[in-house]
Amino acid sequence: MESGNMEVPKRGSGDYAHIIVKAGLSAIPIVGGPAAELFNVIIVPPLERRREEWLRSIAEGLAGLERRINGYTIESLSGNEMFVTAIVHASRAALGSHQREKLEALRNAILNIAGGRWTDEDLHLLFLELVDSLTPWHLRILRFWQDPISASEIYARLPGAPTMRGILEEKIPELRGRQAVYEPIVRDLVSRGLIVFQTGWEGTSIEINKTTEFGDLFLKFIESPL
Repeated sequence: MESGNMEVPKRGSGDYAHIIVKAGLSAIPIVGGPAAELFNVIIVPPLERRREEWLRSIAEGLAGLERRINGYTIESLSGNEMFVTAIVHASRAALGSHQREKLEALRNAILNIAGGRWTDEDLHLLFLELVDSLTPWHLRILRFWQDPISASEIYARLPGAPTMRGILEEKIPELRGRQAVYEPIVRDLVSRGLIVFQTGWEGTSIEINKTTEFGDLFLKFIESPL
């Protein structure tokens, strides 16, 4: 069955995916009176839609892992406390966002943990908090910083001696002329220890501007295992 048409499994191993994830999604505040009525009319429908879409994406991803990894079963996750803790954190963040890049990063992180690629629980939680706090622009700029080949290709085709500002704006056209947006994001990525930025915006050397080991680990953590 094509993944685009796949339904959340109703029986067997898929039930475990649904139940495990749903356990992390029950902490929604309860309010009373008119506020509750407004909440139920305006907030609950899109919130339920987010919940169902998140559950579906995780269930489909776990089924994909089961197909790809020899001997892997979704049932094994029911006793995996590290996974349950991670899914609780990721689910709260997923319900709080509609942004595709962040939801994909959270889903990929959970699948990497579920597949056993990451066993450092403190690092899991640190990286999940990072995904929750970063914007999609952060993620796009971070990936650009990790891709020296792409930056070099842009450098080669731009006239004169292109600056880092010019290279970044060529790679992400939506940020062209928006220094007030991307310069603070780059400073934030530096302060979080994710990238190295030594040339300044008018510099022309691109080789020494790169992701740190910590940044590379983070990007690997939110990379799809499928």
